[in-house]
Amino acid sequence: MGVLDSLFGRDGKKFMKRKDSDAGEQGRALEELRSTMYNDLHTTEGAKRQQQRNCGPVVALTFNFMVAVGIIMANKLVMGTVGFNFPVALSLIHYAAAWFLMAILKCLSMLPASPPSKSTPFSSLFALGVVMSFSTGLANISLKHNSVGFYQMAKIAVTPTIVLAEFILFRKKVSTQKALALAVVSIGVAVATVTDLQFNFFGACVALAWILPSAVNKILWSNLQQSSNWTALALMWKTTPVTIFFLLALMPLLDPAGVLLFDWNFSNTFAILTSALFGFLLQWSGALALGATSATTHVVLGQFKTCVIMLGGYLFFNSDPGAISLCGAVAALCGMSVYTYLNLNRSHESTAVTKQLLPKQNLFPPSSPRPKDIIDNAKLDMKINVVSI
Repeated sequence: MGVLDSLFGRDGKKFMKRKDSDAGEQGRALEELRSTMYNDLHTTEGAKRQQQRNCGPVVALTFNFMVAVGIIMANKLVMGTVGFNFPVALSLIHYAAAWFLMAILKCLSMLPASPPSKSTPFSSLFALGVVMSFSTGLANISLKHNSVGFYQMAKIAVTPTIVLAEFILFRKKVSTQKALALAVVSIGVAVATVTDLQFNFFGACVALAWILPSAVNKILWSNLQQSSNWTALALMWKTTPVTIFFLLALMPLLDPAGVLLFDWNFSNTFAILTSALFGFLLQWSGALALGATSATTHVVLGQFKTCVIMLGGYLFFNSDPGAISLCGAVAALCGMSVYTYLNLNRSHESTAVTKQLLPKQNLFPPSSPRPKDIIDNAKLDMKINVVSI
């Protein structure tokens, strides 16, 4: 202390107190960091902010697109090479594997927290689980009993169904420009993919019955995440048991007999479990995309995937879908580009309006140090370091 007094006089003790206060501030900063990391997973608001920060629209849509391409190849291997011709049972395995993986995350305290039960009625979660089971099961049955062209026609019909359902349920309107862009997309995809319309009566009934659950499924996933603090994984954790229950009920009605007599050797089981892993990733990425965008945008992404696969096969693998189909795919991509541009324009306008409505914030609130104080504190720290040396 004598050295401090000789160098700085009465200010020596103040310097030491300043150093102790700096250590206290560092401790408080570390405590705040630990609290923030805890809140990111164990509170609904923190988990929601983390999902929005890490999985924006571009990341979520890209993730969903890549996984969708992967599961197509995995399911082709399972249904074709392996010969597992039980579509509802395959969906059941997908959801059971997803629930098992989420249970592991739950045990490791890595599953995001769910909002309080009072914030979302159980009927909404139950309805989502039911429509999800029918949407997945009926889609696989439709693909089995109908030609690809008729299946694509049913998928195209989902877009206007979503627009109509959102208007009826939430009074959500689509602008004329967006409606025209979606019409171009639907017509282009129809021209590109609908080359044959072979179906039987049972297959046609299944395809028509699939349209409404598929539309409502996407709407509920998007609405629950955007209107509440639900994250994708938390919502999957709550609804997957309901989906598994109804898939168990649908399996004996829609699948052929003999699933237990299937040759469950190592290679077949490994291929089915790989498909199940892709199924979990597809469900998760689809939920992220629906939470970050909208039900209509998610359908447009699926149609974009179809056109890209067709054009990629023509450009890189010498497939020849025909000039009419190629023109339809190009027209659909043009419509998707216009739809994306309109969405981005609306997003920028909403951001600009929000900034205008927010009050101007003071860059240096009364409780925070001013630039001059920061410089003075830096000089003080330099003097302390000199003394300690």
